[in-house]
Amino acid sequence: MTETGEVEGRAGPPLWWARRRDAVWDVALGGVSAVECAWEGVPFAAEAGLPTTVGVLFGFVVGATLVLRRRWPIAVVLVGIAVSPAAMGFLLAVVGMYTLASSEVPRRITATLASMSLAATFVVMYMRTRGDVEADPTLVVVLSVFVAVALTVPPVLFGLYIGARRRLMESLQERADSLERELSLLADRAEERAEWARTEERTRIAREMHDVVAHRVSLMVVHAAALEAVAVKDPARAAKNAALVGDMGRQALTELREMLGVLRAPPKPAPAPVPAPDLVPVAAVAAVAAVAAAEGAGAVCGVEDGPSLGELEALVGQSRAAGMAVEMLVHGEGAAYAADVEQTAFRVVQEALTNCHKHAPGARVVVRLAHRAGEVAMQVENGPCDGKSPEPGLPSGGNGLVGMRERVLGLGGVFVSGPTDAGGFKVSAVLPTA
Repeated sequence: MTETGEVEGRAGPPLWWARRRDAVWDVALGGVSAVECAWEGVPFAAEAGLPTTVGVLFGFVVGATLVLRRRWPIAVVLVGIAVSPAAMGFLLAVVGMYTLASSEVPRRITATLASMSLAATFVVMYMRTRGDVEADPTLVVVLSVFVAVALTVPPVLFGLYIGARRRLMESLQERADSLERELSLLADRAEERAEWARTEERTRIAREMHDVVAHRVSLMVVHAAALEAVAVKDPARAAKNAALVGDMGRQALTELREMLGVLRAPPKPAPAPVPAPDLVPVAAVAAVAAVAAAEGAGAVCGVEDGPSLGELEALVGQSRAAGMAVEMLVHGEGAAYAADVEQTAFRVVQEALTNCHKHAPGARVVVRLAHRAGEVAMQVENGPCDGKSPEPGLPSGGNGLVGMRERVLGLGGVFVSGPTDAGGFKVSAVLPTA
């Protein structure tokens, strides 16, 4: 099928017609009009003193011009006005005026030609009826006016109505097509947003899993190494380290269970649909899908149940218990921040301490937390390794700093990390609290 609905391999509508049906209809009307005018050409030839063949041929050509009504409606009407003195072209005049009124021709031209056709019909009718001996002059005038109005006004009014209706339908079709394109675009955008939400959710889950597992397991490895070193020399300390390893493992399992519980929780029921016009639910579905996907990303991660700044002391205490020399400095008075801000600040410090366990054994670590107007800042800085503590041999995938940066930038904060002049490493982050 082609764009016009024609089957491929077949010829489309000829010449200026938009559809083959229109061409067949106009040719049929032109044939009827040609036969009518040819029949009326016989008395015209007799009155004009011309051969009958000439009158018939003239009428046939005049009537056949109706075929051109869609292409040149003005010319068809002018032909009808021109042959009105010959008393021929009834169908030509009526159909021509209808086509002119329904076309895109300016209204002033339509009014002018309609007035000319009305006047011509009136004059011809008046001249042909006033010669009757018993005809009353007033009756002749009334009859002429009636015939002129009947042959001109109804076709013009009906043509104006059909033209306005056609333009209205075209306008509605254009609006429907435009709305369909907009709805398609909305659906595409909703799918893109849903895909973005799924990708963001996977990234958040990966960060959470990394933060939970990496920190706890790193401490477990450090305690296990210490346990191995002092198992024979100091049984009491070995028992203490073994207990710490057990505590770390239980805490890691607890956090993993909580996270898996959130992931397995059934989704919240969708709101009931609101009755609306036929086209509105499509856009509503697209919008609701995007919003639901975006909201689901935060819900699955369990931000509301995450750690807070109040747990930093316990976090630092765990690192101290593992043998790390950690100093914590707090500046300013703390306040209740949003859950995502407190969780992000906690995770940054947690991951920084984990990196210290991995890459800086025996180094001195300083954790700074500053509460400022409209923001909270944290910094974890370690000095150089002492060279005496053994390497824990913990694997590193390079995702810790990437995850911290993503968390901080996602909240509109600033994240900086890099080596220090003293040979250590420093991680700094600033989060807005608004």
